[in-house]
Amino acid sequence: MKGIAEFEEFARARVGPLYRTAWLLCGDRHHAEDLVQDTLANMLKTWSRIDAPEAYARTALVRTFVSQRRRRSWTERPTGEVPERAQAVGDVELRLALQGALAELVPLDRAVLVLRYFEDRSVEQVALDLGKKPSAITTRTARALERLRAVLGDDAIHLIAL
Repeated sequence: MKGIAEFEEFARARVGPLYRTAWLLCGDRHHAEDLVQDTLANMLKTWSRIDAPEAYARTALVRTFVSQRRRRSWTERPTGEVPERAQAVGDVELRLALQGALAELVPLDRAVLVLRYFEDRSVEQVALDLGKKPSAITTRTARALERLRAVLGDDAIHLIAL
């Protein structure tokens, strides 16, 4: 039986990669942190029954993201002050354009693109993570890329550098 110590070790080791994926999905640091926290909290509840923790965490993260985006309350964005901006390395305008373009996609399309191209996962792996058929992932990928290209226009060719 797996215990709390094993879960804590897993969480410490995987929080960085989970956060990276969450940020790519959300496009917001605070929402990404919340998404990782929700995912790990839900994993803790069933930790003793999880056979493949990394795959489970990735699947749970993406499914939690898609589920949260369906809620009406997700669009609420309270602000009290403008946050500080960190110095980014690379082409800031292009990164912002990509973030904005990804934000215009429906959550499932965004999840498919992030898993396929930023997490470098195969169609079959993404299908398994999202509970879809590989043919549906292929179709969704193609359509999402077309939407992304339409939003980005000429900037799309420069994304290879990211």
